[in-house]
Amino acid sequence: MKRFLPLVAWAVVVGFAAPVAAQSAIPPDLANYVAKADASYKWTLKDTNEVDGNTVYTIDQVSQRWQGIDWDHGLIVVIPKDAKPAKTMLLWNQGGKPSPTNSIMAVELAKRIKAPVAFLFGIPKQPLFGSKTEDALISETFVKFLETKDSSWPLLFPMAKSVVRTMDTLQAFAKEKWNFEVTHFVVTGASKRGWTSWLTAASGDKRVKAIAPMVIDTLNFQKQMPNQLRSFNGKYSEMIHDYEERKLLPLPDSDDARRLWAMVDPWVYREKLTLPKMLIHGTNDPYWATDAMNLYWDDLKGEKHVCFVPNAGHGLRPEENPNFLLGLPRPEIERRRNEIKMDAFPMKAINSLAAFTKYQIDDKPMPKFEWTKGTAGSSTTFEIVTDQTPVSITKWSTEADTPDFRKSKWAAEKVEPATKISAGLAPNGKHRATLFEYEFSVGNLKYTMTTQMGFTEPKK
Repeated sequence: MKRFLPLVAWAVVVGFAAPVAAQSAIPPDLANYVAKADASYKWTLKDTNEVDGNTVYTIDQVSQRWQGIDWDHGLIVVIPKDAKPAKTMLLWNQGGKPSPTNSIMAVELAKRIKAPVAFLFGIPKQPLFGSKTEDALISETFVKFLETKDSSWPLLFPMAKSVVRTMDTLQAFAKEKWNFEVTHFVVTGASKRGWTSWLTAASGDKRVKAIAPMVIDTLNFQKQMPNQLRSFNGKYSEMIHDYEERKLLPLPDSDDARRLWAMVDPWVYREKLTLPKMLIHGTNDPYWATDAMNLYWDDLKGEKHVCFVPNAGHGLRPEENPNFLLGLPRPEIERRRNEIKMDAFPMKAINSLAAFTKYQIDDKPMPKFEWTKGTAGSSTTFEIVTDQTPVSITKWSTEADTPDFRKSKWAAEKVEPATKISAGLAPNGKHRATLFEYEFSVGNLKYTMTTQMGFTEPKK
């Protein structure tokens, strides 16, 4: 791949300012919980199949016993044809159970990476405590912690421990089946499983080489929730109503509540999270304020990358209406939210995840793609620097009457390198959001990285 000599740089005017967050102490509860021995852990190889010449192993696993409940999981491992085991393996965690669709998805990802991948299911174990699942279940365990002060209650802890135990399983499996030592993992997952990916790395397990958390754009909870109220006309997102109904929002003003959020907020662990990170988000995710990442991006340490998928919601599929849940009655939201299936990702997200993983497996650096902020009048400038020739550059922008861009359509505009581009002010007193997408290639795989978003407010 060609490289620019000297480095290519150009400025982009977009209008953004991120606050600098204060330091927080790292609580020991997560690391202690994950490291605690559990005699219930076990795994067995269930069966071996082939999908279009690619080998698919299915494993049954019990990761732990939590609150008297055994957490059982399905686990599939795919080794693509004409590929060999690698010391670093992608480990994707998600809910549900193995299925033919999951296997096809894992095969497609493994083929792009050209190395084995693993998909872990049943994160979390659910339903529990009646019929509670997902956010209703997580919020129930948060309330249990506040009632009991028992730090084993927050559901994200056993979720992270399940991933750590799965790394044990995959290492033992590789030695037994392939006579090969797997030493490191790239951990990924979407939504709550993206949250789990952050906390798995925050547990301090050195086998986690890199993480690619998806659609969990809510680090720095203490600032995210007030920001939602500002962005959404004094309301929280409809998608997080479980926490509001359990009196967890607004964040309770108590020492126990502050301890809880410190235990589960990845932002609190940021000094430890210096490993490579690829964040993958949808621009129209109804769960979060559109500018959510700007509340924590500058605080992240070490190598970091982001890929926003334009016009995509929580499912990262731009071909669907990303906001089909917004404005519906809550019972209808609950009924239809399961239609967002995280095993049906668009190719833009798949390819960025595959490329990031491939660089980690090959121990090669990703393209240098960085930006610094400056000012120009009432706006903020981005100076974007890369050391590799992009395949293409696209400016994505959208407008809205308010700071809530979740229902806004993003428009694309091709950009020539080494030029200065001004997002400017939106006409007719509107708000404007802008980001820049760079397409690169590694081998035959094309993938994208983007800048963070910039925002311009109407002139007063």
